[in-house]
Amino acid sequence: MSELEFPTSLGTSTAETISLMGEDLTDLMGNVGFGELAFWLVALRRPTSGETRVFEAVLVALADHGFTPTAIAARLTYLSAPDSLQGALAAGLLGGGSRFLGVTEDCGGYLHAVLEAHTGDLPTTDEGWDAVALSAVRRTREQGAFVPGLGHPVHKQGDPRTPRLIRIADEEGLRGPHLRLFEAIGRVHEQVLGRHLPLNGAGVCGAALADLGLPVEMLRGFALLARAAGLLGQLAEERRRPIGMDAYLTIDRNAVYVDPTPQD
Repeated sequence: MSELEFPTSLGTSTAETISLMGEDLTDLMGNVGFGELAFWLVALRRPTSGETRVFEAVLVALADHGFTPTAIAARLTYLSAPDSLQGALAAGLLGGGSRFLGVTEDCGGYLHAVLEAHTGDLPTTDEGWDAVALSAVRRTREQGAFVPGLGHPVHKQGDPRTPRLIRIADEEGLRGPHLRLFEAIGRVHEQVLGRHLPLNGAGVCGAALADLGLPVEMLRGFALLARAAGLLGQLAEERRRPIGMDAYLTIDRNAVYVDPTPQD
């Protein structure tokens, strides 16, 4: 009977060595940055210096955004179970969904689907991209759906991360079709929706990651990777200057009982 085999292109080890993607791990240590390695592990190719710069700019953009629900969840879990740092970190990561963090994947996937459905050559001018974007936004509106990446609860007039990441991608020659389409959506959506919404940072990160050729089904994972660092910082601050108890007591002391209403 032959032995079972479990193929992998990632990490393997013997009693004396550890290999990662066919390289000696000790040779990578000190020579490969963590962001570069994260890209490499998923794409199974080492990114160029330009790709690394864009990728790490995305990680920085998504690491922390103040007292978001993910940060509050992590802090309150740590308040309840200070013996479980991993539980607090996981609690924050579990909140990465369609309203916070998950928009990175939702937007990247949306843009990718529009590009996949496009027939003929891709546009080469802003006017051409505007036409593609306008058609996509109209179709989305007709379906009763939302265009991911539009709007932000805080940055009503514009998310400062968006133009910065577009500029970095442009400097590295990586301002590809996903970013071009996303920018066009920003220019034309008001014609369909009747109001102007800013292109948010999570959405532009999804567009930039998709332009790097990373699988759109994995983009939420990169957002969570970035936020893990931010949450670790939040928990370190909770230890130094705790606010979890105050947050809990503020809600608890302002709770008001209301009579239950019948459910339809």
